[in-house]
This record gives sequence, structure tokens and C-alpha cells, in this order.
Amino acid sequence: MQEQDWVARAGELFEAAMFRGDASALNRSDEELDAVEAPLSMARGKVLHVRFLNDREEDGRELELFERAAELYRRLGDVSGEADALFWIGCWHQVVKGDGITGRPYFERSYALAQSVDDRMTMSYAIRHLGFADKDAGQLDLARERLTESVTLRREIGFRPGEAAGLVALAYLAAETGDLPTAFRHLDEAQTVADECGAKTVSGWVEQARRLIGSETRS
Repeated sequence: MQEQDWVARAGELFEAAMFRGDASALNRSDEELDAVEAPLSMARGKVLHVRFLNDREEDGRELELFERAAELYRRLGDVSGEADALFWIGCWHQVVKGDGITGRPYFERSYALAQSVDDRMTMSYAIRHLGFADKDAGQLDLARERLTESVTLRREIGFRPGEAAGLVALAYLAAETGDLPTAFRHLDEAQTVADECGAKTVSGWVEQARRLIGSETRS
């Protein structure tokens, strides 16, 4: 719905409730405004998350926005939207606060909801961060399985920048287990994918990974 459409519609529902005694217009107004507020909360929360990644300065509004979005999507019965919001709540705990244990149940619920509606994009994010949680817990085989699933899902839906990012994560995991040939093979593939889709940020991650993993081989 375009901005002018929902603003006009909200005005119509207000007048119906205020002046024509249509009590049902209040509930319809709540639903339509929730449908506008939910994606807006998500968008604002994601902007704050990228700002955190850039400057590492925590902003508590990020969590509040994602929690509000989850509540609204749940109220609307939007399973895919709720799954996305739950993922970002988990991401706030894991990435911003460094608390993967608290983040895990949000990722698990996000994945289950997304799977129920075949939302493979959200599934790819949730399973990726479950893989990171497994890695932190020392469950490296399970981490590899989940990170691989994330890459596969992203490849299936044509999410090329995400596929490249997933390959970088697999490279780090391979290096941690001492499998350097596999690590560099993942990085070569990630670079190819990033170049093909113009994912310059991921290309930077590839180069950084090459330096870090290469320094480990020389130490």
C-alpha cells in the first residue's frame, strides 16, 4: 500500500468511527496500521543493525523495533514476517550483545516458522546463525552442516551475495579444523560469486579471510 493510500484509508476509518458510529472501523484501522508499522519497524531496526556493524555502537532501539515487529506480525498472522523479526531479535542477542545462547531459541523458532511457509530466505539466515552458535559451542560438524544448508538455500533462491558470504563462513570453519585446502577453495568460489554479482563488501571479506588464514599457515 502506497503512503498516500494508507494515510487516506486511516482518515476514512477514523471518520467512520468518529462520526458515523461504525465501531468495526476501529478494529479495521488497527489491522491496517499494524500492517504499515510492522515493516517500518523492521526497516528501521535493520538500519540500526548496519550502523552497529559499521561503528560498533550499540543502540537499544534496535531490539525494541524488532520485538515490536514480531508482535505486530504475530497479531496479523503473517508467519513469514514474524519469522524474519524473530531472526533479527536473535541476531541482536548474538551479534550485538555477544550472547549466542540467548539468541539460539529465536533462531530455532524463526527457522521453524519460515520452513512452515517455505520462506527459504529467512531459513537461510536462521540456519546460518544457528551454525555460528554451534561453532561457538565447539560443535564443528553440526556448524558445518548448518552453514552448508544456508549456502544451499541461498543458491536455490538466487541470493548470490548471501551465497558468497556463506562460503566465507565455511572457509573460516574449514581453517579452524585445519583443512586449509578446503578453506581456500571456499574463498576462491566466494570471490567468483561476489565478482559476478557485484558484492564488493563480500569481496572485502574474502580478502580479509585470505590474509587471516594465510597468516595462520605461516605462524
